[in-house]
Amino acid sequence: MNTADQYLKAIYLVQRINDGPAATGALADRLGVSPASVNEMVGKLQERGLVEHEKYRGATLTEEGETRASDALQTYCILERFLANVLEVDDFRTEAKQLESVIDETVADRLDTIIDREPQCPDCFHADEDMCAHLVEDGRAD
Repeated sequence: MNTADQYLKAIYLVQRINDGPAATGALADRLGVSPASVNEMVGKLQERGLVEHEKYRGATLTEEGETRASDALQTYCILERFLANVLEVDDFRTEAKQLESVIDETVADRLDTIIDREPQCPDCFHADEDMCAHLVEDGRAD
């Protein structure tokens, strides 16, 4: 997963939380970057046809952007569940966030064979808790 995918994933989640476009400020908070960085990346994503951006409203994923965001979120979910359930890492969320940018599709697919991922993943992701809903249900939320 690359930086663009992390932004797409963040836009996807903020859209779900707000039930509408993802505002620059909300994206900056979620990603821990400046609003200027968000504006720059959103512009690049718009040029690639992955995002539509309307000034003062926010960013909305295109169909292709949503597909990429969903794939990125699925990789993140796989990492979370592997770290929490297989390796029993206490701070699995922090570890998953650090690893998501360096895990490729092949590694994610291989980890997926080890975990018991829900078939509706990543649609089951709990956007407010920023973690897999099944980990929330298991009491693993902070």
